[in-house]
Amino acid sequence: MDTRPKTIYLPDTMVNWPWPRTVNPHFEDVKAEADAWFRDFKALTPKSQEAFDKCEFARLAALIYPNASREYLRIGCDLMNVFFIFDDYTDVQNEAVTKEIVDIMLDALHNPQKMRPEGEHILGEIVRQFWARTIQSASLSSQRHFLETFTAYLHAVVTEVIDREQGHSKRSIDDYLKLRRYTSGVKPTYSIVEMGMDLPDEVFYNPVIMELAECITDVALIDNDMISYNKEQAAGNEDHNIVSTVMLELGLDRGGAMAWAANYHAEAQKRFIDGLAKVPSWGPSIDVLVKEYLDGMAMFVRGHKSWGYEGHRYCGTRGLEIQQTRLVPLLPKANLIEVGV
Repeated sequence: MDTRPKTIYLPDTMVNWPWPRTVNPHFEDVKAEADAWFRDFKALTPKSQEAFDKCEFARLAALIYPNASREYLRIGCDLMNVFFIFDDYTDVQNEAVTKEIVDIMLDALHNPQKMRPEGEHILGEIVRQFWARTIQSASLSSQRHFLETFTAYLHAVVTEVIDREQGHSKRSIDDYLKLRRYTSGVKPTYSIVEMGMDLPDEVFYNPVIMELAECITDVALIDNDMISYNKEQAAGNEDHNIVSTVMLELGLDRGGAMAWAANYHAEAQKRFIDGLAKVPSWGPSIDVLVKEYLDGMAMFVRGHKSWGYEGHRYCGTRGLEIQQTRLVPLLPKANLIEVGV
């Protein structure tokens, strides 16, 4: 008999975050354009496409990039689609197939003018078109930073697949966080924020800036793991999740693990806000870019959190209600009907 509690409590982790929810004014126009582009690939079955549409990844982009120009918001929308189609494909694939897809995507990124071969995985052409559009307007520094962080993300997903395939998914909390900072895909998303600026490498790789970026990455991945845990435990693939990792290592129940994650989240928020006072000066013209970049990161996590409830990927149609009550009905195992994925 299953005696587990039938609800999950989701702590309100962002209640004191100074950056408010904002949505990009170009949202509706760009959504129609980006959705039509993606649908043309016919990358999903009709049922999967319907579920994909409910997730509203264009809304995610509009929330995490509220100040982006129309052009960069479109790139952000396309990137969200790339992330999630790759995620959905590799969630059920083995190491060999995942590596093959990763090689195709990397080749498309490094050769965006080259036509993709007949019969290749559709992600090759999706990524090629995404990157060909991006390089028309993105600064060279942001392109470099994106390629570096996105490549690391792809390789980290291969490691996650190997973990799952070989039954090595029970990592320690520290090891899990080291890998999750890459598999979350958060780091490449910062590149959209800097696409309209030439952010020097001495700024991007400055230890203070790198630490602030890591704090934001931790805030985002903890929020994502907490809200996605219900869907993942129902599907039986919750091993790559901070809640399960904490339960295993510290011997806590689900509620205790959620509380641990919320506390870690609060510490990461504090490190970010305190760290802003330690940002060096590079002169007025650079400092204004640095502030815009860091504000963009801060708004990213607010938007990401908001989308968790406004989109239907994790909470189905009950997201706004759950946002108020903080209570999520526990999904039974192998039942994803309610979340629509």
